[in-house]
Amino acid sequence: MRCQPKQIPAHLFRAYDIRGVVTNELTSDVVHDIGLAIGTLVQEWAAEKKELGQQDQQTVIVGRDGRLSGPSLIQALKEGLKNSGVNVIDIGLVPTPVLYFATKFLGSSSGVMLTGSHNPADYNGLKMVLHGKTIAGEDIQKLYQILQKQVCSQGSGHERSQDILMDYENRILREIKLTRKLKVVVDCGNGVTGILAPELIKKLGCEVIGLFTDVDGCFPNHHPDPSKPKNLEDLQKAVLENKADIGLAFDGDGDRLGVVSSQGKIIWPDRQVMLYAQDVLARYPGSVILYDVKCTRHLAEIINAAGGVPLMCPTGHSLVKKEIVKTGAKLAGEMSGHIFFNDTWYGFDDAIYTAARLLRILAADSRSSEEIFASFPESCNTPEINIAVSDQEKFGLIQKIVKTAELGRFPGAKIITLDGLRIEFPHGFALIRASNTSPCFVLRFEANQVLELQEIQSRFRAFLLECAPHVKWDF
Repeated sequence: MRCQPKQIPAHLFRAYDIRGVVTNELTSDVVHDIGLAIGTLVQEWAAEKKELGQQDQQTVIVGRDGRLSGPSLIQALKEGLKNSGVNVIDIGLVPTPVLYFATKFLGSSSGVMLTGSHNPADYNGLKMVLHGKTIAGEDIQKLYQILQKQVCSQGSGHERSQDILMDYENRILREIKLTRKLKVVVDCGNGVTGILAPELIKKLGCEVIGLFTDVDGCFPNHHPDPSKPKNLEDLQKAVLENKADIGLAFDGDGDRLGVVSSQGKIIWPDRQVMLYAQDVLARYPGSVILYDVKCTRHLAEIINAAGGVPLMCPTGHSLVKKEIVKTGAKLAGEMSGHIFFNDTWYGFDDAIYTAARLLRILAADSRSSEEIFASFPESCNTPEINIAVSDQEKFGLIQKIVKTAELGRFPGAKIITLDGLRIEFPHGFALIRASNTSPCFVLRFEANQVLELQEIQSRFRAFLLECAPHVKWDF
């Protein structure tokens, strides 16, 4: 079957997913052809597995989040998959981790989630697991290459629907038991977690105050991105007004978690991972704990003190999952809020399960959540800072910035180029990397004291102005 590669912009095929604007990039025709390419790749890999004597799986599970473009695009995706010859199981409107769970539970290890994640309402995208492998990097480029060759598999697959939400919920409820009742504010941001998370947390035995739990792809209250402080203001206010034990915020598709303490303080994910790491290492001493390049220096200290092996890795949910497979890590965390439990869970990023694990830890401790997190070291730092730059130039500029830094511009500092540029000074760090999901650079800074933080930022800003004077370095 011939595809239409000229209609598919190359920049949609990103480092760990496919994503773009619905109106003029990720149209129904484009999603149909991407479905053809996915089906083609599934069958190619199935043939390779069959040659190796492994199980031949040619069924793909699909789900979607609550975006307005979802119903039409999921139909196009299913048609493309079926036209390539693979079968489809449609699990409907679900959070992304439920799709991942379905690939473990339903006997088919391939799944595609139609989601724009935390991007604006006019975006959508695809996150993919094929034959148990999270698709990223070169494998995503293989899909684009299939389309460029203009020849996809042809067939007539069949389709069925299956409700998986109760199975997912029951799996969590079997594992997670709370020793006392907690009062929890849950902010779903009008994302797809509203169909599941508040009720699940109630079934864990909590009193739940729900915020923006109705699924609305226009996101009328605030954007469902808990990495931005302004999106947590409603949650902070509700936690204080209701004297809640904890506040939880989910992103649009449920694979990232934001946390607010009982005193309304934002607990950034790298500090959350300190608590999760202690919990995991108490059960699995000596385990590898992964964290991405945006995380605090103090996290490695806590992991070491708890008897674990800290290991820094690149940012990106697919890239982290590859590192989990490679290292056998029992836990991984990203500053953006993706948390991956690989001890008694499945190693994928799941904000709903992570919330349940957090509640179990809090319930077992007599201290308030504020007191628990206050016991961990904290430095002066910034949240993620986004600097606008086009998708077309951001990676080239990062290469230039890295090469310039490596010319000895920061004597005495440790230069880490694992993902962008992280410069570690004796008293803090500066980071810049290119976002793989948005047209921007992502920056973060940390220091022991406010004046040191300001000095690092000022020094780094001057360096970046030399490397790329046309960019508005507004931080």
